[in-house]
Amino acid sequence: MENRGMTQITASLVKELRERTGAGMMDCKKALAETAGDLEAAIDWLRKKGLAAAAKKAGRATSEGLVGMVVADGRGALVEVNSETDFVARNETFQELVRRISALALEAAGDIEKLRKLRVAGSGRTVEEEITQAIAVIGENIQLRRTAFLAVEPGVVAGYVHAQVAPQLGRLGVLVALRSKADPAKLAELGRQLAMHIAATNPQAVSVDRLDAALVERERSILAEQARASGKPEAIVQKMVEGRLRKFYEEVVLLEQAFVLDPDRRVREVLAAFEKETGEPVEVAGMVRMVLGEGIEKPSTDFAAEVAQLGGGR
Repeated sequence: MENRGMTQITASLVKELRERTGAGMMDCKKALAETAGDLEAAIDWLRKKGLAAAAKKAGRATSEGLVGMVVADGRGALVEVNSETDFVARNETFQELVRRISALALEAAGDIEKLRKLRVAGSGRTVEEEITQAIAVIGENIQLRRTAFLAVEPGVVAGYVHAQVAPQLGRLGVLVALRSKADPAKLAELGRQLAMHIAATNPQAVSVDRLDAALVERERSILAEQARASGKPEAIVQKMVEGRLRKFYEEVVLLEQAFVLDPDRRVREVLAAFEKETGEPVEVAGMVRMVLGEGIEKPSTDFAAEVAQLGGGR
């Protein structure tokens, strides 16, 4: 007689259960643990919990959705919650889900696993359970993909959401942390403008010294090869490289960029003018730019064409 209690819960067993049910890995592990490794019993366990039905959609690509933002008391957070279609992103039920998750993001402080386990006000369910519930109601795969957090003291964290579909919900979110003792209202306005600028220009670092050294070396190497092709002496080549590097910095470094709202001034000049006006130093202590679906391979399916075909359209 087989001793079910001794069944080893292997990675391949978890994988098979995931493929059979579409449920999440942690749910599959728990199901197998609860059923002593009995695959069929684990499937039933997941079905009874409502996890298999909801998670059958877990394999579907989720490149749409919303970025949610919350800022308060020198702190700010962003979350990205993905859905399969833009249609669902415009659904009020989905938007309310993202709002509820965003409301907990400050408490999670950038820790996505902590965020998944926090309980949602009203329902008492965890964020993870709330998402499972939403999948069942909406009928699409939904994923909490990532979260980001900034905090500063003294100062403010300001934010901007681009392509808003509802307050604080959109396709691109930016947070900027400004460290300063200046008037919070004035700081918040400067921060909002800088966040709009970052949304438009996508800087890679706040200052030159914070740029990835490997990125700078790669750029320097490329520029040096280009300059040497001119046949000029090495001393001239080096000057050409330094000049072109400055141009590179003006493209990718926040403080060196031309300010979008006033292109005649660089961002560092805008900050200097603010310091002069308020009599208080100001430092960009951090920034985060989160774009919906960034890095996700989008499905090649043309939903509009599919609908047209189903409707007999051309």
